[in-house]
Amino acid sequence: MGRGAATAWFLLAWAARGEVVCALGQGVSAYHAASDERPSTDALELARRVNGALKSICGNQCPTMALFRNASAPNLMLVNNSGNAKMVYSPPFFEASYASFGDEGILALISHEVGHALDSTLGAKFVNQSWSPEVRADAWAGCVLAKLEAKLEPSLGALAKYPPPSHPAWGQRLPALRAGFRACGGDSSGSINGSKR
Repeated sequence: MGRGAATAWFLLAWAARGEVVCALGQGVSAYHAASDERPSTDALELARRVNGALKSICGNQCPTMALFRNASAPNLMLVNNSGNAKMVYSPPFFEASYASFGDEGILALISHEVGHALDSTLGAKFVNQSWSPEVRADAWAGCVLAKLEAKLEPSLGALAKYPPPSHPAWGQRLPALRAGFRACGGDSSGSINGSKR
C-alpha cells in the first residue's frame, strides 16, 4: 500500500494465478484469476481505511497490493505473483461476514491478509519469529486493528470464525493478536481478553 491510498487498490489483474500466500477458506483450486473484477465501493472503502492505518505503521515502506472481487475465490485470499500482491475476496463471503460482524469483521479479515505482506516486508519486536506465518500475520493484524481503533469483539469474532485451513487453534492466535494490538497503542484490557473463541 505505498504511493497512495487510492492507487494501491486500483491495480489491474494479473493473468497468472501466482502463489497463494493465505486463503481463508477451502477451494483454492477453483479460483480463476481471469474472473477478477474491481472491488465493490464498500469493500474499497474498507480497504482504504486499512491503507490509512498502515501509513502510521510502515510509512513509505508499506507493501503495495491490489484488491479484487471474484466469485471463484475461497472467501478471502492473498496471492503473490512475482512480487506483485493482490487480495481477492468472494462477494458472498464478504456479505456473510458483514451480516455477522459488520465493518469491523471485514477490517479484521483484511488486516490478517495484509499482515502477511507486512510480515514479509517489515520486522517488529512484537512479532516472534518462531511463530508460524499465520500467527505472525495475526500479530500484524492486531497492530492494524489498534491503529484502526476497531471494535474488538466483532473483529476477533471474524478472525476466529474464518481461519485459514492450516491455522493453529484460537488459543495460540490470541496472544499474537494481543501482542500486536498492545504494541501499536491498543488497550486490550477489555474485549480482546474476553473473546471465547
